[in-house]
Amino acid sequence: MLTLYYSPIHVNPRRVWITLIEKGLEFELVEVKLINEEQFKPEFLAINPFHHIPVLVDEGFKMVESLAILDYLEAKYPTPPMLPKDAKDLAIVRMVQNISVNEILPASQPMLSVMFDLPGGKNAEAIEQAKIKISTGLKFFENLLDDRPYFGSDNLTLADVVAGTIIPWLLKAGISFDEYPKLSAWCDRIVARPSWQSTQATPEMLQTYHNLLIKRMG
Repeated sequence: MLTLYYSPIHVNPRRVWITLIEKGLEFELVEVKLINEEQFKPEFLAINPFHHIPVLVDEGFKMVESLAILDYLEAKYPTPPMLPKDAKDLAIVRMVQNISVNEILPASQPMLSVMFDLPGGKNAEAIEQAKIKISTGLKFFENLLDDRPYFGSDNLTLADVVAGTIIPWLLKAGISFDEYPKLSAWCDRIVARPSWQSTQATPEMLQTYHNLLIKRMG
């Protein structure tokens, strides 16, 4: 049995969670409450000394780093395939994954601070810089999409999983998609999938997390 150590409101473990569902695998979920610093407890550090999530355990083999875990799942459980064989399409998938993780997600932090109404989250200059960086990424993604429904494929890929756990949040944070019609349609397709619906954090979860975060910061 696969075991996923996760948090229901964080994007990194959600990538793995969605991939497990999309591949039709049986797995167990173990929640790690980061707000309570459970990731620093000895029992979790024995699994991951870097004290972050996700961690996936498969028959005793422990894995960290979400992108590495996704590659493992694709290699060991290749049905349905979530990486294209064509060199160009594979490059598209890898570009989307890395730009999502290394460019768009870090740039979105000021926007998320506003969305969660965190102290220091109303820095106008930081928000404007964030919007510029995000728009660069979104424009790049818009140009990567063709007449196929997903990035580099007619079927869901690991690029869609990674980007699809980040991009929809930008809409909630007030980023307009008016200039990105293909990306907007892609986003609608993604969030309508059952795997996205079943892993979506509820408003109650987000409010609880917000309250605890404010309390810790305050």
